[in-house]
Amino acid sequence: MRRYLIDFDLSGVPVYKSDYLVIGSGIAGLYAALNAARYGEVIVLTKKNLGDTNTDLAQGGIAAAVDTEEDSPELHYQDTIAAGAGLCNPEAVRVLVEDGIERVHHLVELGADFNRKDGKLALRMEGAHRRRRILYRGDTTGEEIQRVLSAAVKNHSNIRVMENHFALDLITEDRECLGALAWDENGNLRLFLSKFTILATGGAGQVFRETTNPDVATGDGIAMAYRAGAGVMDMEFFQFHPTALNLPGRQKFLISEAVRGEGAKLVNAAGEYFMKNYHELADLAPRDVVARAIWDQAQKGQVFLDIRSFTDEQLAGIPRIVKTLKENGLDPRKDLIPVLPAAHYFMGGVRTNIWGETDLARLYACGEVACQGVHGANRLASNSLLDGLVFGYRIVERTKNILKSTRINYPEISIYHGENTEGIGAREAIAQIKDLMWENAGIIRNGQGLRVLLENLRKLKLSYPVKNIEEAVAANLYQTAILIALAALIREESRGAHFRSDYPQRDDFLWQKHIVLSR
Repeated sequence: MRRYLIDFDLSGVPVYKSDYLVIGSGIAGLYAALNAARYGEVIVLTKKNLGDTNTDLAQGGIAAAVDTEEDSPELHYQDTIAAGAGLCNPEAVRVLVEDGIERVHHLVELGADFNRKDGKLALRMEGAHRRRRILYRGDTTGEEIQRVLSAAVKNHSNIRVMENHFALDLITEDRECLGALAWDENGNLRLFLSKFTILATGGAGQVFRETTNPDVATGDGIAMAYRAGAGVMDMEFFQFHPTALNLPGRQKFLISEAVRGEGAKLVNAAGEYFMKNYHELADLAPRDVVARAIWDQAQKGQVFLDIRSFTDEQLAGIPRIVKTLKENGLDPRKDLIPVLPAAHYFMGGVRTNIWGETDLARLYACGEVACQGVHGANRLASNSLLDGLVFGYRIVERTKNILKSTRINYPEISIYHGENTEGIGAREAIAQIKDLMWENAGIIRNGQGLRVLLENLRKLKLSYPVKNIEEAVAANLYQTAILIALAALIREESRGAHFRSDYPQRDDFLWQKHIVLSR
C-alpha cells in the first residue's frame, strides 16, 4: 500500500472533476492550461496566488531564433548542446529550438509586450549564446509573461483557477494517476480527479539556504511524483546563478545575466577583472564556469559586478535591478555591486519523454519540475521560459485525441494509514535542511561532504502524518534534498553544474549518462 503524507478517509471529502488538472501557475502550467481549455474543462491549482511563481521573477528574457537573417534554430541548437556539457537529449533540444519560435510568436499574439527596436522585436545577447536571440521586456520579462498568461487563463470559461490550494499527494492506482489531494486555505481536504494530471509546480531552490527562488519553490512536484512511483532524473544538476546581490540579512536578489550581456564586468576584491583568466568568453562564459570563478575569487574577498560605465539607456533597460540597488543604498553609477552565486534553476526533475509523459499513466510534467534532458548538465541562459512553453503545449497535443476515450476514475481504496511519528518542528527541520544542503551540496562538492550530508539528513526526524502545510513543505524539501545528495554522490566526475573537487575532471567514458532514481 502506498504511503501518503497524511492519513485520510475520502468519505465526505468534496470531489472536483475535470478533464485536465494542472498543478502550478507559472509559464508551463498556465500555457498548458490555456491550450488544454480548447478541448476540455481545466482546473488549475496554485499553492498561493496566481502570480507567486519563479516565472514572475524572471528577468533576462526568453530565447528563440526569431531573427531569420542573423540567427537560426540550428545555431540555437548548437549553443544549447554546447552548454549542456554532453548530457542534452538532442531530440528534446531540436523540439525546443524549432517549436519555440512559434510558441514565442503566440505569446506576442496573446499580448506580451516585449521591447522593440525600429518596429521589430529587440534581441539581447546573454552568456554562451553566439547570437542576439533573447526577447525581453526590460528586466521584468517574466512579470510580463505572467501578466499575459494569467489574464488569458482567468478570462477563459473552461478554466477554473483555485488559489491557495496546497497539493499534498498524487492519487494513484496500479501505476496510473487519478488526480491529487490538496488542502484549501482553511486546511480542508479536497479531492481532485481528472483524466490527465499535469505537474507544473516549478523548481526547488528553497532546498538551499542561498537562493534566488521565491518561497513557494520547495520541490513539491518532484517529491509528490517520487512518492507516487515516478522516476526522477539528473537530480545532481542544480544551476547556481553567478550573480545574486549579496547583502547581509537580505534574501538573494537576482542580477540578470543580461547585465553582463550588455557589458557589465566582474571584479574581485583587488579591483581586477578576473574572468578572462577562467574562460575565453570571459564574463559571458557558461553559468557554471562563472559561478565557480566567483566562488574561487570570493575565498579571497568580496566579488563585485561593475556597471558604472552603463549609459542612461542601458540603466533604463534594467529598472527593477536599479530600483532594488537604490533601495539598498547602492548607486549603480558610482558603486560596485556585491555579488555571490545562489541556487537558481533545477535541470533535474520528474523524468519525462519529449511529450511530457512520466512513468505513471495519465501523469504529465512540464517546466522546471520536469526533466526530459533538454538542458543537460547546465541550462543555457533564457531557455527555461521557452522550455515551459514548448513542452507544456506538447502535453496537450499528446492528449487531445484520447480525451474523449479516457474516463475519470474514482479510487477504489479510500482509507490509507501509516506509522505515526513525532519529529522536530517543521521550521527547525527546514532550516537544517537548507544549511546542510548549502554547505555540502552547493557549488563545490566532494564525496566526504555528500556522505556526511546524507547521514545527517537521514538523522532528521520529521513528523508523520503531516498536520499542516509547513510540515508538508518540510517533508517535500527533505525528500528532494535526499535525491539531490544521492545523485551527486553517485556521479563521480565533474560535469556542467555538478562539480566534485575529488573528481574534478569530466569523464565521458564512464559518466556520459543519466542517473534515474525511483522507488
